Parts: sequence; structure tokens; C-alpha cells
Amino acid sequence: MRTWQVERRKRTRHLIELGGLVVKAGLVELSNDDRATVYGALLWISAKLQSDEGEHARNLWNAKGKLAFDAERFEERTERRT
Repeated sequence: MRTWQVERRKRTRHLIELGGLVVKAGLVELSNDDRATVYGALLWISAKLQSDEGEHARNLWNAKGKLAFDAERFEERTERRT
């Protein structure tokens, strides 16, 4: 496989994973699948990260995301045991 094909597949996988996070967070349902709303929310996040409060927001969101991932893994392990 050529280098550009490998890079393209990596990029595609990355974009699919990011889209999965949008779905996992419930943004598709909460916005009634309105892409302008989802995009506007992402722009708001981007602006927040670029502001004076950016590092604080990043730390809060990172902690919340890690807790959610951990809770999900715990739930999956619990379901497999039953």
C-alpha cells in the first residue's frame, strides 16, 4: 500500500472516531441532527479554548471525559460478568 493511502486511511479513521464522540456525547439527538447547531457548539468550544479560561476549561473537560470513559469501561466489564 502506498504511503498516501496509509495516511488517508489514518486520517479517515481519526475523523470517524471524532464523529463517534459527537454521537456518544448525545449531540446528534440533542440537536435534532442539526449540523449547524453541532458546528456552532464546536466553534464555541474552540473559542473557549482560545480564551484566558482555555486551560481551565481544557482541564475540566479532560477530567469529565476521563471519568465518562472510565464509567463506560466499568459498565462494560460489569455487563460481561452478568
